Amino acid sequence: MEGPSNGGMLYHEVQEAKLCAVHCVNTVLQGPFFSEFDLAALASDLDRTERQMMTQNSVGAGDFGSAESHNVSLGGDFSIQVLQKALEVWDLQVIPLDSPVAEPAQVDPELENAFICHLQDHWFSIRKVNGEWYNFDSLYAAPEHLSKFYLSAYLDSLKGAGWSIFLVRGNFPKECPLSSEASNGFGEWLTAEDCVRILKACNSKGESSRAVDPVRREPSDQFPSLSDAQLLAMEDEDLKAAIAASLMDSTPSIPNSDSSDPSTEKSS
Repeated sequence: MEGPSNGGMLYHEVQEAKLCAVHCVNTVLQGPFFSEFDLAALASDLDRTERQMMTQNSVGAGDFGSAESHNVSLGGDFSIQVLQKALEVWDLQVIPLDSPVAEPAQVDPELENAFICHLQDHWFSIRKVNGEWYNFDSLYAAPEHLSKFYLSAYLDSLKGAGWSIFLVRGNFPKECPLSSEASNGFGEWLTAEDCVRILKACNSKGESSRAVDPVRREPSDQFPSLSDAQLLAMEDEDLKAAIAASLMDSTPSIPNSDSSDPSTEKSS
């Protein structure tokens, strides 16, 4: 009989800047497979393809003629198309839960393996790992266990609150190296017992299990005199500069047009 994936460990990422889309993808895959720069590269490819299609079809370029990306902002917000493209690398499909093909999941979500949830500027995943369901919201200090009964009620409550929910189907990675070299810097491996202990510790201190500070990393010893807010600002500027640089190669020399195209949802 096949043993539990990753030795029974759960992979969780706590919120880093505005990178919840990265955390969402990696917790669906259960490993540190993507960085913000990987997703930025996918966004750049999508932007290039969209611009080529617009020009080939002789359609007004509109906003696609500008240097601004429609799939990633300078703050690190990624579109659903980027998440889909990232998961396609692993032969996984992202399907709106309200589509006809996802009807079985609407009736019995427990038979599936993963869901992606989005509202306004936040993404998170709900994933079955070793036969148990967990909420891998990066704003939580640890994954939160969901009973099979509660899973359906929870998804219904999210839909009622206006969340967009996507079903993820396909052959999920079975194993991921647990070595520190594989980490993207803000993920960790936890046992189910670790998760219970961490969340209980938050509750016992009168704290919410949701992380108060969206930036998980401790202040760097390189800048002992700077406040956390200043360090966060520096980190965000570095991220913006890196993403801007990754988009430079795909910036077209197409004149701007007065016509517009509907904007795409983006994430935090």
